[in-house]
Amino acid sequence: MVNKLILSLFLFALIFSCADKKRTESDYLGDFNKERDLYLAHFDLKTDVDDIQSVAAVATMLADQRFVGVTYHAVAGTYGIQSGAYVPSDDLFEMAFGSHWSDAHSDYSNALHKVSSLAIKVVENGGKIWIAEGGQSDFSAALVRVIQNHLPDKNLKKSVKLVQHADWNEEVTTPTDLTYLKEVASYHRIPDGNTEGNGTPGFRIDEDIDWRKSITDQRLRAIWVKAVNIAKKYNGADGRYLNEAIMKGGLDFSDASETAWIFGFNNLVDAKDFFQEFATNISP
Repeated sequence: MVNKLILSLFLFALIFSCADKKRTESDYLGDFNKERDLYLAHFDLKTDVDDIQSVAAVATMLADQRFVGVTYHAVAGTYGIQSGAYVPSDDLFEMAFGSHWSDAHSDYSNALHKVSSLAIKVVENGGKIWIAEGGQSDFSAALVRVIQNHLPDKNLKKSVKLVQHADWNEEVTTPTDLTYLKEVASYHRIPDGNTEGNGTPGFRIDEDIDWRKSITDQRLRAIWVKAVNIAKKYNGADGRYLNEAIMKGGLDFSDASETAWIFGFNNLVDAKDFFQEFATNISP
């Protein structure tokens, strides 16, 4: 009788453990915990227009039903020490992120305050901050310093995950900021998102591909049209960097490679794979 009772209790515990494990795994998308974590999409927008199309790509991913429950915030103007003209795109950010974005170009202090307030609450509750660095890391360093000042006892190596993909972005980040982030936060350098076949998606393509066949949702279509038009308008204009892929009529949303890495879509090879993967998006 005692043996049967022990066996029953063991089976009950096993079933409960499996059910709990399944529930826990359903909270994750890639390494991101949808119940607790915060996703930050940072875009420098100076001077390459690839950020513009990366905004559209990130908005496309966030609209997918698999991303329901993801807490996110985007920041425009997270540039470093490079010279050159900024690419204005407030309307695009409004379309892509609604109220979930801040403008560090026009109002740096307010942007830092808003983002750090969100981040501190997440870290206090045991969540992680995932930063997709679509540019330099100066703003991210300022953010981490604020978090560290408010939560000096927290191990930010566990709480802040920053993902970078480009040599140039690191080269024009203020050196002390880059050193600080690598020491204090968890810094992940992934292969360049401009190149295919290196272990991360290559979201830069010279040829014109008909993304409209995949992007059927009207809101997302409008975002892509806006992004393509802004990129064409400012590509190489007034001394800005001339993006040859976009000049040839192709696409460059290479700064979305970090987002793909964070959420477990690192198996995507190129831009064509991206539109096939997210072809059935319906805006929530």
